[in-house]
Amino acid sequence: MSKDNQPKYQDIGGQAVMEGVMMQSPASESMAIAVRRPSGRIVVTCEHKEPLSRKHKWMGWPLIRGCVNMVTMLAMGMGTLDKSTQMLGMLEEEPTKFEKWLADKLGASIDKVVMAVAMVLAVCLSLLLFVALPTGAATLAGMVFDNRIIINLISGVVRIGILVLYMWAVGFVPDIKRVFMYHGAEHKTVYCNEAGLELTPENARQFSCLHPRCGTAFLFLVMFISILVGSVADQVIYLLFGIEKLGFFLRFGRSLLILPVITGISYEALKGLAHAGDHVLVRALRWPGLMLQHLTTREPDDQMLEVAIAAMKAAKAGGGNWKETLGGNVAEYVDEEHEKAADEAAKEETEATEEENA
Repeated sequence: MSKDNQPKYQDIGGQAVMEGVMMQSPASESMAIAVRRPSGRIVVTCEHKEPLSRKHKWMGWPLIRGCVNMVTMLAMGMGTLDKSTQMLGMLEEEPTKFEKWLADKLGASIDKVVMAVAMVLAVCLSLLLFVALPTGAATLAGMVFDNRIIINLISGVVRIGILVLYMWAVGFVPDIKRVFMYHGAEHKTVYCNEAGLELTPENARQFSCLHPRCGTAFLFLVMFISILVGSVADQVIYLLFGIEKLGFFLRFGRSLLILPVITGISYEALKGLAHAGDHVLVRALRWPGLMLQHLTTREPDDQMLEVAIAAMKAAKAGGGNWKETLGGNVAEYVDEEHEKAADEAAKEETEATEEENA
């Protein structure tokens, strides 16, 4: 293949959702969600996503863009999960009395309040597991060791251990297993697109479930780089304030303050490694993040690949062209009333076909 005919690399990525996949395309500034409804039909929605760096140039600067991306993806991830649940036609849980009270006091919709409460709880749980507990371990280690690198190494090992244990444990939940299978379908489809091949289940099936730009690899980089940045921060605190050993609360505060720095460096490292070729050193640096993905991905079936491909095609087309990618068993998501009618019509058509073949 000549250089002129080689496919251009497109930095498209996404996430797995309940019975589906989200794909986001920076090139077309669009985000598409595709899910397979219980009836077997695939429904897709696509919307314009203008990057914040377009409005605020400084948000696209190196190091800063990593922090912006993390916050954006956290908010987008929660919204995507909520949208995919809606597209599936799953009944929403009854809001709690507290959520209803909060919605009334804030003058906001129940949906927005429920999403905000869920996000706050997720952040609090993350702080407990990945900041408070490792900070406690580092504080205890400081009673035994004087070396700041060793203290931060122990904290980092505890943090990575918690991450691995958490991913391993949730993998036993049946619904999460299917999400992990869709995660594998997302990676295979991304690989297929990057290779310039036609987006079909047959072509996508040949690729790996492990991808160097995965969020799981990013999490590992955050955990690892926190050891290095934490050690430097402790040395700076000692030089400026003469504090040799940090107590729990001072270390906890320090961990929160350096989190943006860690996130920014980790993001640049992830992007750099993803585009750094196939040198043996690059492969060695990618290896831990790829191995961790064995916990968050599973081999998908062809039906899951079809869903991921539907999301990829819509995201790549973007704008007003994404509906042209629909066809066959793939349709635009309208609303629940419309989808129920379409499901019923598809069911009747299937039953009629089965009777004719009987």
